[in-house]
Parts: sequence; C-alpha cells; structure tokens
Amino acid sequence: MATKRINVIIAAALFVLGALVLVYAATQLAPQAGQSSAGSSVGGPFSLQDQTGATVTDESLRGQPFVVFFGFTHCPDICPTKLFELSEALNALGDDAEKISVLFVSVDPERDTPDILARYISSFNPRIRALTGSPEAIDGMVKAYRGYYRKVPTEGGDYTMDHTAVVYLMDSEGDFVAPLNMERPAEEVAADIQRQL
Repeated sequence: MATKRINVIIAAALFVLGALVLVYAATQLAPQAGQSSAGSSVGGPFSLQDQTGATVTDESLRGQPFVVFFGFTHCPDICPTKLFELSEALNALGDDAEKISVLFVSVDPERDTPDILARYISSFNPRIRALTGSPEAIDGMVKAYRGYYRKVPTEGGDYTMDHTAVVYLMDSEGDFVAPLNMERPAEEVAADIQRQL
C-alpha cells in the first residue's frame, strides 16, 4: 500500500514538473510583439500572382515588412471583416503604409481568378494585394505558414472553404514576428506594424 502511494506521489510530481517545463518553453520561445522570431518555422518561399497578374514572391518582398492573411472571396464574414480591419490599420499608419505590403492570399484558386480578386479587393485599402496561383502553389504557401484550409461541400453542389484566420506579421527579412491581434483599435494594430519599419 505504501509503495502504491509513493508511486502516485512520484507520478504526480513528474506531471507537475513536465507541465512547468512546457510553460517555461512556451514563454521563452514564443515571439513577443515587436520582436522577430528569426529561424521561425513559419513562412517560406512562395511565388503567386496578384490581382493585376504581376508575380509576387517572398524575394520580391525582401526589405519591407509584410502581412499575410489567407481567405477567399466567397467568405461570408471573417475575410471581409479582417480585410476591413487591415484597411483601418493601414489608414492609421498614414504615409508609413507605403512601407508595408499586405497580402490577401486566396485558398480558393478554382473560383478566385485575378479578375474576381481585383473586383473584390477594390472595396478595401489599395495597399492590400490579393494573390492567387495554382492549387500546388497555394498549398505550398499555406503549409509553409503552418496554416490550414479545406473545401467543404454545401447543399446544391456548391462549396465553401474552412481556413486559418491568423493574420501573420512578417519582418523585412521574411521572418515571422507574431500573429497580429485584430481585436483592438486600428491605432494599436498599426503600432505593432510600425515597429517593424
């Protein structure tokens, strides 16, 4: 009986110790707002086309911080809301908005052609570029950003898309800084972006 009690105490102590190690690791490794997580496993090479047909790559963005958001034009709520919030943050940046790129990457290349993206994105800040490409190119970028998307059939033979709703802030070297918390006033979001300029 005493041995069983000792084993339970040891197991509980090991559990607590393991939890403390995980908490410590999370606090030490997570990037803080305004700091780059150099060597982060989020982000990587990509080559897509914007709404004008111009090629956009990770290399073409070097030297300038950028923001990435994955979505699609048939998205009923999350995408237009995030794009509106990003537009407000760009407005709050004033002239500094010229020093950053904001990328809306479609996870629905089947429907989101450059022409459709051009019409859709025209409702938001003109600094936002909408990107599309082959399914393989989109899939590669989403995986590089540790994102997720999936086609979900709906009634009548149509479909919608489940997708990651993270807004990624990247520094001028293409390294992940932190997810942008859009649940704040535009001025606070703009301040996070401005720290990368």
